[in-house]
Amino acid sequence: QVRLAESGGGLVHPGDSLTLSCTTSGSTAVFKSMNWYRQAPERNSEWVAQITDSDRTHYADSVKGRFAISRDDAKNTMYLHMNSLQPEDTAVYYCNAVDDKHYDHWGQGTQVTVSS
Repeated sequence: QVRLAESGGGLVHPGDSLTLSCTTSGSTAVFKSMNWYRQAPERNSEWVAQITDSDRTHYADSVKGRFAISRDDAKNTMYLHMNSLQPEDTAVYYCNAVDDKHYDHWGQGTQVTVSS
């Protein structure tokens, strides 16, 4: 069974940067795509960013130009580099991986709070 574990969340000030990590129990190279989602209180889950097995990246308009997704298959880890954080980025961030059978795997989430 695939396990995903997020880390790196925390409390930061507006304008700060933060990097989230998602470490998998197996190789990240087996996944067709890996994604970050987030959910703020009383709001629907929002897709944030994607990296495909060919290393193409895609971003939600709300984070484009500020966030960057990457993966290191040698470390079985995906990252979300977040810059210029704003209070509206406050949410629980979830790691998602889609395997070759199109099955979704999820982590438990890590809290990011942006507050002055």
